[in-house]
Amino acid sequence: MTMALREATAWRDRLIFAYLQEPPFCFRDGAGAVRGCDVELAQAVLAMAGAGTFAPVEAEFAQLLGGLRDGRWLMTTGLFVTDERRARVDFSRPIWALHDGLLVRAGNPRGLAGYGSLARDRSAVLGAIVEQVQHATALRLGVPADRIRLFATQDEAAGAVASGRVDAYASVASAHRGYLANGPDARLAVVDVPVAEQPPAYGAFAFAKESRGLRNAIDGALAAYLGSPAHRALMARYGFGAAEVDRVL
Repeated sequence: MTMALREATAWRDRLIFAYLQEPPFCFRDGAGAVRGCDVELAQAVLAMAGAGTFAPVEAEFAQLLGGLRDGRWLMTTGLFVTDERRARVDFSRPIWALHDGLLVRAGNPRGLAGYGSLARDRSAVLGAIVEQVQHATALRLGVPADRIRLFATQDEAAGAVASGRVDAYASVASAHRGYLANGPDARLAVVDVPVAEQPPAYGAFAFAKESRGLRNAIDGALAAYLGSPAHRALMARYGFGAAEVDRVL
């Protein structure tokens, strides 16, 4: 067996999966176990595909794609699919379609209702995670670059809202709700971005372009698993209803 073939089939022995500390998608619980809808979906379809030992590795968002390309891991948690990312890595079929939200201070003192209201409020400061799509969305919808602060992690960005360093933090609305469910904070609240302003976008597992065999195996397993009673029960445990599951079928 050539070295290239051994590398291409290494996932059948051990699958290194990169995840973020971002409930409800992926998080480490009090007992140290990695849980969440993305990581548990990955475990289910990897088992169906015949993968070997599941080895989750925590990373920061900005490391995810680079880690695929240099071989630090073989698969990542779900990411929004964009043309720029497709040029760098490959994606599975979609595993969710989600809309954005703003994490704001309790009571929403600035009356923020989405990216447009942030753009119009000339003193409002927005937080976003480095390389997440919400940064580009905010710029496209008129929030000036000099009123956007970038952070490495969900904890850092949420802490900046709570302390008043930024007025809102843009991410997926369900990530904000998962963050507050995992560690309630009376200082914070969630505002959904209007669908008319930013409709739900598709996300998928990501792979290095050399990992076509793994990607194809995962796509085959996803085709059988998505929408099944087991999948619906998994997503329901993390707050996703039938309508949200149905978007990716």
